[in-house]
Amino acid sequence: MSKHVIAYLGLGANLGDPLDQLQQALALLHHSQGISIRQVSSLYETSPVGYLDQPNFYNLVAEIDTVLPPMQLLNMTQKVEQSLHRVRKERFGPRTMDVDILLYGQRIFNLPDLIIPHPRLLERAFALVPLHEVAGDLTLPTGEKIDQAVKALSNDQWIQKKTFTWQGR
Repeated sequence: MSKHVIAYLGLGANLGDPLDQLQQALALLHHSQGISIRQVSSLYETSPVGYLDQPNFYNLVAEIDTVLPPMQLLNMTQKVEQSLHRVRKERFGPRTMDVDILLYGQRIFNLPDLIIPHPRLLERAFALVPLHEVAGDLTLPTGEKIDQAVKALSNDQWIQKKTFTWQGR
């Protein structure tokens, strides 16, 4: 029997119908073998980072319970992206779906295809603010406290909380 791990996934979209795509992504994850969604943050509308000439993003964080090892979880998140027609044209570019593994228990991974905690987590309000909502008292495996990291964010990242109810419950 594989060990259960609490992991946190960041989901975001800004093409097509982002709200519907987020619902679909959560449903696909929830019905995946080895994954159970424990809770989902509110939805946050945010301005793009990096490549600015694109629509605003809609982001949320899902807390999951999984028995999948990290690379299998990565494969599953990429399958979800593909099923929602993710196309990787440019870094930080527009997308129908992005699913990132933010945290995997208290473990640290530095592999060619997978870095956990997510390497830009502490810089990104669109990931850190919804993560704080579902796990505000969490300490990262690298020692940073989520609540302190949110307070340290620069104010130049526009973020607005939106009403969103995950339909899977």
